[in-house]
Amino acid sequence: MKRVSTILLILLGGTFLFAQNTLSINGQNEARFVYRTAEDSLNAYFSDSFSFALAYRNFSFGMKFNADLPRYPVEQSELIDELDNQRLRLAWEEFTAGYSKDAFSIQAGTTEESFGNGMIFRSYKDLEFDLDHRLDSFLLKYNEDFKFKALYGAIENPTNAGKYDLAYGADFQTPAWFGFSLGASAVAFRNYSALGYNQRDVFGARLNAIMAGLDLQLEAAFSDLYHQPSGSRDGKALFGTGSYSLGNLTLGGSYKLYDGFQYRLQDLPLANHHGETLSDSQASGEDEEGYQAFASLGVTDCLSLSGDYAEAWNSDQSLKMNDAYAALDWEKNDLRFGLSWSHIEKLNDNLDAWQQELIPAFLAGFTLLKMPVQLQGEYKLVSKQKHEVETQHAEPKLQADLSLGKLAVSLAAQSQWEEISELMESNYWPAIELKYPIFNHSDLILFGGKEAGGKVCRNGVCRYVAPFEGLKVELNTRF
Repeated sequence: MKRVSTILLILLGGTFLFAQNTLSINGQNEARFVYRTAEDSLNAYFSDSFSFALAYRNFSFGMKFNADLPRYPVEQSELIDELDNQRLRLAWEEFTAGYSKDAFSIQAGTTEESFGNGMIFRSYKDLEFDLDHRLDSFLLKYNEDFKFKALYGAIENPTNAGKYDLAYGADFQTPAWFGFSLGASAVAFRNYSALGYNQRDVFGARLNAIMAGLDLQLEAAFSDLYHQPSGSRDGKALFGTGSYSLGNLTLGGSYKLYDGFQYRLQDLPLANHHGETLSDSQASGEDEEGYQAFASLGVTDCLSLSGDYAEAWNSDQSLKMNDAYAALDWEKNDLRFGLSWSHIEKLNDNLDAWQQELIPAFLAGFTLLKMPVQLQGEYKLVSKQKHEVETQHAEPKLQADLSLGKLAVSLAAQSQWEEISELMESNYWPAIELKYPIFNHSDLILFGGKEAGGKVCRNGVCRYVAPFEGLKVELNTRF
């Protein structure tokens, strides 16, 4: 009843504001019906997300309504045989209200924010793993040459429903001299466990410099975790990155050092091209050191080359990782062609395991009969070894995006086989997506087929998707 009254007050207030002729409103609705080919009783489901934002003079307000009937997990293997209330969601879940004037602003509600590069603090939604790390908080900001942020908020504990963790802190940055700026952050976290709340205090400082082709960022931090049965624990972190441009040539590098510096409300820079973690069995920030070197060269107005190499390891060298990337791109008018090579390798002596991914890829864009066409493909070769048992398989993928007037079409096919002789018996993921603007601000999207999951880019939009097989119908409306 209290929530209904709140909504009524908002609607009445909105009616009054409309009379002032200075109110602006915008929003978006995303509705999706899904029929999934799966061995469970609920293979058809519906979801909807409606959000809007109001702005009147210096005030702003926004809300988001989410409905999942039911909500499916990211992993398709987690089937739903029986429906329960934990799978249903029908509620206004995100609220924001704010006031801003000149360089000053204050906001309350669902917050996305970071201090520095996010190493010390970041409140965000992880689209790749469908995890929500956003705080419900009060946020105060002052943003001119001198920048200041102060925040106090809460987030539901990931393992104890109904219990909340706290986060509060401040961050500032000020110009120093000749393109240099200095910054500092202080954050405290109180995390709930079955034995009560522990406390983590984090302090950090950073240096930024932008001048005459030089772009430099350096950040260092230390943390103290205490009020827990296992005793206190110190942590430290150091990350630096920089690049220098001289004409058509850009050279750069990064360095990272993390020790006991891992918690939920952060987003650690990984210092490699593909954003790879040191190990699949260890969280980033626990024990990790590494470097990255990168370069790009504009050979001509049309041709460019780029390269990137990174290595990382832990303190006893039992975990190692290297990541390499090289690309050639040629573009002129409406023609584009590119080649790339990726190499990712990880070693885990603790598990007597080794894995490697080799990914040659190409991209081609051109116009055929006045129809824009983009082709992209890759041939991923995955090799693994564990306890002297070796396995290898290939994951080729081919995709074509084209426009037939207003209709955008994306065709994709992905496969996986261990031996070329098993080509016809291997797993296949064929898919087609059609996108059509039925109104000026509404798109109808139809997807059919199978996809292995991960990051996909279709018709100019990139997003992370779960493994899927079936049919999806989406209607996205903006106003």
